[in-house]
Amino acid sequence: MTGSRTPWIALGVAVLSVAGSVARGQTRPADVLPGGYGSLTQNDLSLRIRTNDIDIRFVPLDPRVTRLLGKDSWESLRSVVVSRRAAIDSVANASGISRAGLAFVTFFALQANARFDPQSVSVRVRSREFRPLAIVPFSGRFTSQQLDVREQVSAIYLFEEELPVNDSFVVLYAGEASDDWNNKQRTLERERGRVALRAQTSTRDTVSPGPSPADSAAPDTAAADTGH
Repeated sequence: MTGSRTPWIALGVAVLSVAGSVARGQTRPADVLPGGYGSLTQNDLSLRIRTNDIDIRFVPLDPRVTRLLGKDSWESLRSVVVSRRAAIDSVANASGISRAGLAFVTFFALQANARFDPQSVSVRVRSREFRPLAIVPFSGRFTSQQLDVREQVSAIYLFEEELPVNDSFVVLYAGEASDDWNNKQRTLERERGRVALRAQTSTRDTVSPGPSPADSAAPDTAAADTGH
């Protein structure tokens, strides 16, 4: 991450021709577990910041952690990214990014006429602060930057490198910070062990006798995953 570029894109942006998918550059079988075996919820992956007007939820869209979610939550987040894949890939391709970091950021209004600034969300890794390379709105009213009470909007945030989900980082907004990611590491590591065991057991129990282990009924672990 360099933290020097902070443009954002709207839903109507023209999509560039993409030579290759970010997904292929980001999936690393050595540390990515199969999806569909986790039991965590999105709240388990969320970093939250609350101001007088807005509640902000930041969820890393990294398969190293999203594949620890319960099946419904995992598939829900994956579908969010798939629906915006063309815009995500066009930004990454135009910027020469091979391992873009993604996050799903939601703004929830606590009061009527609550205003929010999408570009004020940033990430601090150790002593460096990084702003998003681009923002791809998921909700139609995201660009209005104003919400009615209890209304919410979301967007996918792109960063120039993967978020350090196996380490620690801090999310910042309007002078407030959420530094709880490091405290989640024990829960995440414990769930990784459980997912690996469940996947191994399922594969062993469902593989039919035959010449190829590819007949396993375990969920697909191809690159078209949540954010990657």
